Amino acid sequence: MSAPTHSVTLDGLSGRPIEVEVHIGGGLPRTVLVGLADTMVSEARDRCRSAVANSGTTWPDQLVTINLAPSTLPKTGSHYDLAIALAVFAAKQLVPAEQLDGAAFLGELALDGRLRAIRGVLPATLAAAEAGFERVFVPEVNVPEAELVTGISVVGVRSLRQTVALLTGAEEPDDPPVPPLDEVSGMSWTSAERLAHLDLADIAGQEDARMALVVAAAGGHHMLMTGPPGIGKTMLAQRLPGLLPDLTHEQSLAVSAVHSIAGVLPSDAPLLRRPPFLDPHHTASAVSIVGGGSKVIRPGALSLAHNGVLFLDEAPEFSSNVLEALRQPLESGHVVVSRAALTAAYPARFQLVLAANPCPCGMSSSVSDQCRCSPLSRRRYADRLSGPIRDRIDIHRSLSPLARPELVNAMTGARSTAELALTVVEARARQGRRFRATPWRLNSAVPGVELRKQWPVSEAGRVMIDQQLRTNKLNARSADRILRLSWSVADLHGHDVPTGDDVDTALSLRRGTPLGSEMRDMVQAS
Repeated sequence: MSAPTHSVTLDGLSGRPIEVEVHIGGGLPRTVLVGLADTMVSEARDRCRSAVANSGTTWPDQLVTINLAPSTLPKTGSHYDLAIALAVFAAKQLVPAEQLDGAAFLGELALDGRLRAIRGVLPATLAAAEAGFERVFVPEVNVPEAELVTGISVVGVRSLRQTVALLTGAEEPDDPPVPPLDEVSGMSWTSAERLAHLDLADIAGQEDARMALVVAAAGGHHMLMTGPPGIGKTMLAQRLPGLLPDLTHEQSLAVSAVHSIAGVLPSDAPLLRRPPFLDPHHTASAVSIVGGGSKVIRPGALSLAHNGVLFLDEAPEFSSNVLEALRQPLESGHVVVSRAALTAAYPARFQLVLAANPCPCGMSSSVSDQCRCSPLSRRRYADRLSGPIRDRIDIHRSLSPLARPELVNAMTGARSTAELALTVVEARARQGRRFRATPWRLNSAVPGVELRKQWPVSEAGRVMIDQQLRTNKLNARSADRILRLSWSVADLHGHDVPTGDDVDTALSLRRGTPLGSEMRDMVQAS
């Protein structure tokens, strides 16, 4: 006797349907699970045996063979439990086989037959809908997440007994639900909601840095801030998400899917509408930043920051392999993690913000200026951020401390985050109209060759960039980044084409030199 059910296996954010076959036949009483399953899946035999025994029937006292097809595809996770248990019910002819057609089953079973919340429900439901399934059964606590997917009917269930009752038309039992995953409620650090109350006007002075932050928000540019401790680098970075507009529906689904796989998606708010903000500690390992794992490949901070901000405070203190791992995602917008038997690809198009002290002790350029670091140690400290990494960062800012009179005068007159966010929205709207027939949405994503062909700067700006190239003050990649920055500055000013002044501002942003009065006025209250 045999009967198939269906589930979904995830490879990064993409999924493939899995057929679960159960055969009950002669032989010594035992349970065999085949189909290239890892340890977590193999343990499903014991979970399903107890859950079936506690759900109105007995586990077959014969040889039970469970096959997860296709057998060439690695299987990982605990969400196959429900499909396996229902296949056993169907093999014993306790569930009509026709009721299983067109349905995918996702859920981890407790020993008493209740269903526990699982990771990756959103991408798994998307995969089930794309595969043509009409219904998907998920744990009740995961229903809000699964219902974000259109084109498929979502059935929330609390237990194996309830699922069997729904499939057979019997009276549903009143089983209590299993609480949500503990880790979902304990990872609020990935959310930008806690930064919503922070206002850019709270930062005293630093007009150039605040203006640079607005340009970064408008065009999606990466940024490096250097300055002594207490100068405001972290405060500026934490206020960047407040300048960014809400995510589009497509972006929200992509971000929520990554967080779902990582197990950090809040069950009460499964659709993340604000750009995420990730600020890992400098002791974080490469796996936690890039993603990976020994048995299950999970997304790291690079992917959790997708469509949001990744802030690396004390950037030179991060290990070199973590910093160098940023190179490829900054160019491609995705991360590919490979292991011996698995390869997973995750999106990682984030906005990078780095903060660094000017020297190992951090006192160089401070008010007290008590730095005793040697020139060699300062150079070695700065070299921890390699040239290729620095070259991929569009905006460089050196923050200087304010004198006491300047500090008092700087506490008033600054524009709020809400006001500047409207300016950013207008600048992004101009980019949306300009790039509406292209795959790009932000200036930072447009290849330099396309900018030169379709959206060249003014003649004065072109001459300025050519002069920088001839004197070897810019390389080809830096020139392209100047073009992108020029367009972002022009969008903030409402210019149809970047002027010579816009290009000059872009060069100042790139080099970390002071900005003109026109740009400073933009962050001051009128």
